[in-house]
Order: sequence, then structure tokens, then C-alpha cells
Amino acid sequence: MDAPEAFAAICLAAVGCDGQLGREEAQALRTQLEFRSPFRDLGEQAMGDLFDGLLEILRTDGWSALVTGAIPALQPHQRETALALAAQLVRADRIVQPEETAFLQALASQLTLPEGRADQILEVIAVLHRDALA
Repeated sequence: MDAPEAFAAICLAAVGCDGQLGREEAQALRTQLEFRSPFRDLGEQAMGDLFDGLLEILRTDGWSALVTGAIPALQPHQRETALALAAQLVRADRIVQPEETAFLQALASQLTLPEGRADQILEVIAVLHRDALA
């Protein structure tokens, strides 16, 4: 797995970790990736092919297999961004399920980021999504 595929795999795992891939989550995944290199340069067919392969792994082996296969292909700064984006994506439907919280905790521990960095990233994304004016 190369770095772009690994990055997409972690993002897909985030939206599929609760066993459901809702329309809002799929749209958020696509939107987030379309603005990033190299995905913004991929055509419809190439994006479809990328996700067909990743979806097959997700369906047959689960999100854990996607994450385990992806992490070694990512540099530390890519791992940080993947964690932040995963935390963003689990909130795409505005409901964070217990499975999604468990996914983020497992992902954070597997990424081997510097001490406290994963918690920092997850906290910032939670603050960003807090309904502070409610």
C-alpha cells in the first residue's frame, strides 16, 4: 500500500468503523479527499477503483485490517493528519457512536505519535465540533 492509498484507507475505516457507511459520511469522505493531493488530480474512474479495493478489505477483513495495512506506509506528519481527518469524519453525521470512539482510541494508539500528540489532535477536533453556542 502506498501513502495515498493508506491515507484513504484510514479515512474509509473512520467512516465505516461503526458498520455503517451513511450518505453524509461518504460525502464527507469524498469532499475531504478531493481537496488534497494526489486525490484532487484523480479522475472519477481512478477514485472509484481506489475505493473499490479498500471497500473490499473493509467488508471482508474489517477496519482493523485497513488500519494495520495503512500505518506503515505513512510518515509521522501524514499519520497526524490522518488521525485528525479520521476524527473529523466520524463526526460527519453529527453523532459519535461508541464504536467510533473506540476506533479513534485504537487508531491513536497504533499510530505511534509522540507522547500526548494523539490526545492533542483528538481534543482539538472535539473542540472544533463542540456546539458552543447551544
